[in-house]
Amino acid sequence: MAEVEAGQGAQTIIRPQPGPQTTFLASPADIAIYGGSAGGGKTWALLMEPLRHVANPQFGAVFFRRTLVQVRNEGGLWDESEKLYPNLSAKARSAPDLSWTFPSGASVAFAHLEHEKSAQNWQGSQIPLICFDELTHFTAKQFWYLLSRNRSMSGVRPYVRATCNPDADSWVAEFISWWINQASGLPIPERAGVLRWFVRIGDKIIWADKPEELSQYTAPNEDGIETPIPPKSVTFIPAKLSDNRALMAADPGYLANLMALPTVERERLLGGNWKIRPAAGLLFQRGWCQVIDAVPAGVRWMRGWDLAATPKVEGNDPDGTAGTKIGKLPDGRYVVGHHTKAYLSPNGVETLIKNTADQDGRETEISLPQDPGQAGKSQVANLIKLLSGFTARATPESGDKVTRFSPFSAQAEAGNVLVLRGAWNEDWFTALEGFPEATHDDDADSTSRAFNALIENKTGPASSAVFTGFL
Repeated sequence: MAEVEAGQGAQTIIRPQPGPQTTFLASPADIAIYGGSAGGGKTWALLMEPLRHVANPQFGAVFFRRTLVQVRNEGGLWDESEKLYPNLSAKARSAPDLSWTFPSGASVAFAHLEHEKSAQNWQGSQIPLICFDELTHFTAKQFWYLLSRNRSMSGVRPYVRATCNPDADSWVAEFISWWINQASGLPIPERAGVLRWFVRIGDKIIWADKPEELSQYTAPNEDGIETPIPPKSVTFIPAKLSDNRALMAADPGYLANLMALPTVERERLLGGNWKIRPAAGLLFQRGWCQVIDAVPAGVRWMRGWDLAATPKVEGNDPDGTAGTKIGKLPDGRYVVGHHTKAYLSPNGVETLIKNTADQDGRETEISLPQDPGQAGKSQVANLIKLLSGFTARATPESGDKVTRFSPFSAQAEAGNVLVLRGAWNEDWFTALEGFPEATHDDDADSTSRAFNALIENKTGPASSAVFTGFL
């Protein structure tokens, strides 16, 4: 968000907030990246950037997100632009493209690069200002190709602005590594906003503190004469939630939302850590859970399964079929009531699931994964028939394994998960503490499925079998 205040008459004054938002908008860099904590005011800073040029009828800017859905999301680029651009008498267009046209004729468009090859759609374009929202979502290939479209005949020096949250595994982490303490993963305060220069030859980036230090790097011009490659300047400006005073005042509970995230996501989105990765012991620790000897009354149960169908024999180390039973207590806490894991043939898997359902009872709902393809659909169709009389649902997996496990991880770390004492405890604790680095993740996957199905409450009527796929 930016600072908004009423001026004289009907005039509205919108200005960047003091601190990183102002630094970002004042940067002379060819490429400026504004990144760090969630809620740092990055999107509004990006949306304000084109406004300095909207009196130029030849000016145009393009905002990119990876998908069109992300562009249109509530609170996203398009949604926020509707709060800002009409103040300058801009007219919106939503078809065939999302764009704003200002009274001078200057334009700001919103687009996506969902697929790697989508960047090629911009071949031949001249874009004075390119803005990437969540730069880490784009591939390096997309970024460098779009940089070649960053040119201008409008009188505006072509430049790039980008925002992002930390992602240790993205190409951006390496690109801005000079601005990041490689031991802690946190930005180096005295380097915030400092410019560095680079030339890129092939896939190699050569950095320097001053542009003249790169003068020896040349390339042939149109006449075949070797000429110096013009270096580009780059800077990185870190953002923290505390920098966004407007958001903190409007939504003081947002900090609590970030604090409730699992360790890895909290370090990234609140701490602004560029080196944190999911590792054994970060997503789950048995010390977070209280082991109990009896389950309180009023629990609603869900059994989640992760399916495999390979018996364990000498010389192989297959995944197992794992089933985890999780319940929600009336006070909002959760209890893990049972876990089982076995290495069985397809027929053995069916027997295990049916016998476990009988032991759990009809009040326990069942969530099964549906693998893509005809074989996966046929498998769950058979299982659903087998579970006739139980409330069972099969759904495809969505998102990566760590993302699926994160909601359970957050509740466990907050002390909201109880575990019923049983012979299965040690194996389950050990498996989850090793996730995601352990060789096998079936125990974590079945736990994620049970928990997420429980909180989503996407089940059919009692005593029924439900199949959501298509045969």
